[in-house]
Amino acid sequence: MNGAQALIRTLVAAGVDTCFMNPGTSEMHFVAALDDVPEMHGVLALFEGVATGAADGYSRMAGRPAAVLLHLGPGLGNGLANLHNARRGHVPVVNIVGDHATYHARFDAPLQSDIAAIASSLQGWVHTSTDPSAVAGDAASAIAAAQGPPGGVATLILPADTCWLPSDGPAEPLAPAAPSGSPKTLCRVLPGSSLAMHRAL
Repeated sequence: MNGAQALIRTLVAAGVDTCFMNPGTSEMHFVAALDDVPEMHGVLALFEGVATGAADGYSRMAGRPAAVLLHLGPGLGNGLANLHNARRGHVPVVNIVGDHATYHARFDAPLQSDIAAIASSLQGWVHTSTDPSAVAGDAASAIAAAQGPPGGVATLILPADTCWLPSDGPAEPLAPAAPSGSPKTLCRVLPGSSLAMHRAL
C-alpha cells in the first residue's frame, strides 16, 4: 500500500468519503488510488473555486467534513475564496494540496511556491507530510483539526513522493482537536443598552 492509498483509507475510516478535486501531475497517485478505495467518491471540478465551493457546501449540508484536492500553490490560490468562506463559517474541510516531490523542490519549478504560507491565511491547521509512513497519521490529524470546535479548514500538503512510496497503512481516526485558548467574544452587551433591557424583560 502506498501513501495515497493509506491517506484515502484513513479519510474514509473517519467518515470523509467525498473528495472534490481539480488535480494536476503531482496528485496523479491520489487519483489512481481512488480505484482501490471504492468507498471514496471523487468528484472532478473544472476549476479550483468550484471544487472548494462544493466542498464547503457539501460539508454544510452533510454535517461532516468533506475533502478537497488541489494542485500546488497556484491551485490553492485559485480555490482560496471559498476556503475563506468555509473558514468564516466554521465549516470542516480537509484541504489536500499536492506538491512537487521533496527532492524536486530545489529545482524551483515554474509552479513552485510556498504552499504553507498561502494556506496560513486560512488561520487553520497546516502541515506538510515529508515521509510516506507519516501520511496516514497526518491525515487523521487533519481530520481531527478540521472537526475540532469551532470547525474550519485543515490543510495537508502532500509532496508527490510521499504518495507513491510504500506506507505503513491507514491510521485510526482521532478525536476532534480541542479548542485552543478562550472562545472569542462575538459581541458585548453593555449595561443600560436596549439589548440588556430587552433581556431584563
